Amino acid sequence: MAVIRYLVDDVDAALVFYVDVLGFERLERWGPPFAMVRHADLTLWLSGPGSSASRPLANGRRPTAGGWNRLVIETTDLDSLIAKLEHAGARLRGGVVTGPGGRQALVEDPSGNPVELFEAG
Repeated sequence: MAVIRYLVDDVDAALVFYVDVLGFERLERWGPPFAMVRHADLTLWLSGPGSSASRPLANGRRPTAGGWNRLVIETTDLDSLIAKLEHAGARLRGGVVTGPGGRQALVEDPSGNPVELFEAG
């Protein structure tokens, strides 16, 4: 099983996005700063303010949300999933891109973390 940790600004908003909109299963909630959700064989750790992952590093740098590394969710109906996400207020990073393996789009979770939606084709 794969585990990815995302830093998020608001764990409650992240739970709505991943569980209610993208269909992840809520596994655990450890107080306000941390939750775990699952999609197939992927477990996603949502680490909010106050979690150990959000603490400053020894060199003073602060971990933040919203980079370019991303998890990929495969779908058989990219257009419907994009419509559902837009209806829920999610922000897309550009439009749909078509490549040699299929079509993809990047959507941001409530903290700006990218999620790639991929439709093989």
